[in-house]
Amino acid sequence: MKKILFFIALPLLMASCATKRDATIGNFQNLTTRNMTNISSKHEATKAVSAKLLFKGQEGIVNALQIQKDGLLEKHVTKVPALLVCVAGEVVFENEKGFRQTLTNGDYINIEPMVEHWVKGIQDSQLLLIK
Repeated sequence: MKKILFFIALPLLMASCATKRDATIGNFQNLTTRNMTNISSKHEATKAVSAKLLFKGQEGIVNALQIQKDGLLEKHVTKVPALLVCVAGEVVFENEKGFRQTLTNGDYINIEPMVEHWVKGIQDSQLLLIK
């Protein structure tokens, strides 16, 4: 089931790719580092087709989220690690540890479990939340 969800979400993610800045994924122990990147950085530019594991979820679910301009996904926590992918638009992700990151088309961020966080819409946005 998890593999099916991954292969359903993968074409959506790949379609939203735009070649952008190079970034690295941080880890949950050191959130002062940048833990956001763009999915295009996972693939070699010379390959016509490429599939890479992006995230292995514990719950096996993918939720589609819409946040309109100036909309706010209120403060909340997740019990398991999650991956938030911006498919279209622009949002700002923040957490209680003072981490703040803007996400645009193709950007994704790892969400640490049991850390309060929230998301604000800068533009009308479509996102995928993978757990």
